[in-house]
Amino acid sequence: MHRSFKFLLRPTTHQEQALRAMLADHCTLYNAALQERRDAYCHPSKTTIRYGEQSAQLKEIRAFDLDQARWSFSSQQATLRRLDKAFAAFFRRVKAGDKPGYPRFKGVGHFDTVEFPKDGDGCRWDSQPHHPTVTYVRLQGVGHIRVHQHRPVKGRVKTISVKREGRRWYVILACVDVPAEPLPKTGSIVGIDMGTVRFFTDSNGEQKENPRFLEAMAEELAAAQRHLDTFPKRTKRRTKKHRAAARKVAKLHAKVRRQRLDHHYKAALELIRDHDVIAHEKLNMAGMTKTPAPKPDTGNAGAFLPNGASAKAGLNRSILDAGWGLFLQILANKAESAGRRVIEVDARNTSRTCPRPQCGHVSAENRKTQAEFRCTACGFTANADHVGAINVLNRAGLALCAAA
Repeated sequence: MHRSFKFLLRPTTHQEQALRAMLADHCTLYNAALQERRDAYCHPSKTTIRYGEQSAQLKEIRAFDLDQARWSFSSQQATLRRLDKAFAAFFRRVKAGDKPGYPRFKGVGHFDTVEFPKDGDGCRWDSQPHHPTVTYVRLQGVGHIRVHQHRPVKGRVKTISVKREGRRWYVILACVDVPAEPLPKTGSIVGIDMGTVRFFTDSNGEQKENPRFLEAMAEELAAAQRHLDTFPKRTKRRTKKHRAAARKVAKLHAKVRRQRLDHHYKAALELIRDHDVIAHEKLNMAGMTKTPAPKPDTGNAGAFLPNGASAKAGLNRSILDAGWGLFLQILANKAESAGRRVIEVDARNTSRTCPRPQCGHVSAENRKTQAEFRCTACGFTANADHVGAINVLNRAGLALCAAA
């Protein structure tokens, strides 16, 4: 299996300055490579420049610019590959007819990750620390940085990345050949129905509350954002107060992100420990959170009819605050590590279908409210989320029978 391990770094003051300089120089390299591609395309010859040509220039760049020469050659190649992937994704979206999203120049505050493609090439993970309780990672141009390693690393370290999040620094180890750790069989199979009022409801009727971390932090975030907006949008030099206001907003968002991750990991672990098979709906998150298309008023040029955008925006915020996509990804990863099975089923009409085997009536009238399900054919009444979870379980059972 492939797994990533993320640890907090404890750099000294000088090491932190070196880390910031490393990010800034890689950001400069990324922007220069992007500018070169733009200039080549704007030239009358319409020259195309790819990763190979730009990577071949690195040796000359390092000889000319001593700031670039102090960093790992492989990490700079990884930065150029990052730009190449951005262009590949851009052309793929153009070909598919989607919104293109041309690669943009990166500001120093928006370039936060440097990747080292191979352990031992410009970086070294100290797998056998000299001190039994202290671990270090060595980075070219920075030195040995102390790592807060809160769990053991399993498998073989393949790539190492250094990431900045606010004022914190992290090292991310991408490992291969990570062994599975199967849990004892429980003989239980369960279906879950994701929601916004309740985070999820399972087919046994148990409900997991939705903590709504972003909503709980909304007032404090709004106040911090209003304070940040009092500063000019574009200035040549940000003041100390401006930087402090920006850090405040970033710190609050980081806290919400950590709370959501902690909640998702714990909820997924509970399901994995208690059940051998977990079934859930196959959700199209991009479609579910899409903004409604405008409705032009044919009788009045330049005017538009109400399209429910305000109500949909509130629903979108609730869905994104719950973080269903992230939770289901964590659930799948944990299931693979524990030898469990996760099944995706068709999400259509799971909350509109009567779960009684002798009925099975499907109608939008069966669910007139968010919480209540009442079958118009047989009169069966239950919680709508519970009904959805039961139908998910039934469809998973059919999928298991078909596979057998």
